[in-house]
Amino acid sequence: MKQKNVLFYFILALLGILFTGASYGQDLEHAVWQELSCTGEPVKRHEAAFVEADGKFYLAGGRRIQEVSIFNPETNTWTSGAKPPVEIHHFEGVAYKGDILAVGAHTGKYIHETPLEAVYAYSPKTDTWSSPFKMPKNRARGSSTATIYKDKLYIVGGILDGHWDGHVAWTDCYDFKTKTWRTLADAPRARDHATSVVCNDKLYVIGGRRSSGKIKKVMDLTVSEIDVFDLKTETWSTLKTKLPTERAGLTALTLGDEIIVTGGESATQKAAYSTVDCLDTKTGTWRSWPDLDQGRHGTQLIQYKGRLYIASGCAERGGSTELKTLSVLSE
Repeated sequence: MKQKNVLFYFILALLGILFTGASYGQDLEHAVWQELSCTGEPVKRHEAAFVEADGKFYLAGGRRIQEVSIFNPETNTWTSGAKPPVEIHHFEGVAYKGDILAVGAHTGKYIHETPLEAVYAYSPKTDTWSSPFKMPKNRARGSSTATIYKDKLYIVGGILDGHWDGHVAWTDCYDFKTKTWRTLADAPRARDHATSVVCNDKLYVIGGRRSSGKIKKVMDLTVSEIDVFDLKTETWSTLKTKLPTERAGLTALTLGDEIIVTGGESATQKAAYSTVDCLDTKTGTWRSWPDLDQGRHGTQLIQYKGRLYIASGCAERGGSTELKTLSVLSE
C-alpha cells in the first residue's frame, strides 16, 4: 500500500510540472528566457505558425513562400520541410492529428492582402501540403484566431481586406468528424491580429486591433477587452478585467487555470513587446512573468515537457526586422 501511495503522489507531482505550469508559478524569480543554441537555423519569418506536433516544432507559412522549418527539441536541431503551394501568412496555426493547419490566412502583399478561400495543411509524415477543406462560404477572412476543442475548430474575427478595412466579429466552427462548417453568434466586438486559447471549456479571445489603413490607423486601434465564448452554451460574454498591455500580433497559451500572454506590436512603441502577462481565470487577476529576452510579434508560444518556447517573428512593429532565433523559459 505504501508503494502505491508513493507512486500516486509522484504521478501527481509530475503532472503538475508538465501540465499546470506549477514549476514556474512556484519559482518564477529564478526563471529566465534565454536564446537556445541550436544546430542549423530556421528561415526567418513573421505572421506565421509556430506549432508543436508529435514532439517536434514547426515554423510554417509567413510572408513570401517559405519552406517549413522543423525543430527537434531533443537534439536542438533545425531541418527543412516543403514549401506551401501559395503564400500563406497572418494566421494562427493549430495542430490536428499530427498535421499543421493554416486557417483564416491572408496571401499577397501589404496593404491589400487577400483572404485565402482554402484551408491549407502541412503533413510532417509525408512532407507535403494539401488543401483538405475550404473556409465557410462567403466568410473567408485573414488574421482571424484559430483554436481546436474536442474535434472542432473555432475561428473568430479577422479582416476582409488586408490591413485596409473590413474587420469582422464573425465566429465559425468546423466539425472535423462531419466535415461541415457552422455559423455561430458574432463575438461582442470585431478584431484582427488577435489570439485565442481554450481554458476550462471556454474560448478566450485576447488582444488584437481593428486594422484601418483606410483611415491611416493600421496599428492604433488596439483592443483591451477579453471576450469569452462558453463552448458548452455557445454564448459570449466579456471579462471585467482587461489586457494590461494592449497589443496585436500577440500569442498566448493555457497552463492549468492560467493564460500566459506575450509578444505583439502597437503604435505606442517601435520595439515588439517582451512583456509577459499571466491571467488567473479563476480570480480574474493578472500577474507578471519574466520578460522575453527578445520582444517578438507575429509568432506563437509552445509548451513542451515543462518548458516554454518562442521563435521567429519580428523584433519591431511592422515586418522589416524578422528573427530566426528561438528562446526558452527555464529555471
